[in-house]
Amino acid sequence: MTQSQRLKYSILISLVVLGIMFGLSYLQNTGVISEKLFQYIAIGVAVVVVVINGVMRRKVKA
Repeated sequence: MTQSQRLKYSILISLVVLGIMFGLSYLQNTGVISEKLFQYIAIGVAVVVVVINGVMRRKVKA
């Protein structure tokens, strides 16, 4: 994986996370999920993104 590929994937991941957060926020505002569940899902998403970022960083070739 090159640096430019990593940048593309990072932008894609950030857009996906943004979409997930807007979706969760909408579900919370409509009363589908509670605030506690929103927090747990948001923390889970953040952990997954950190792990993916760490894996991508190791795969970048100089």
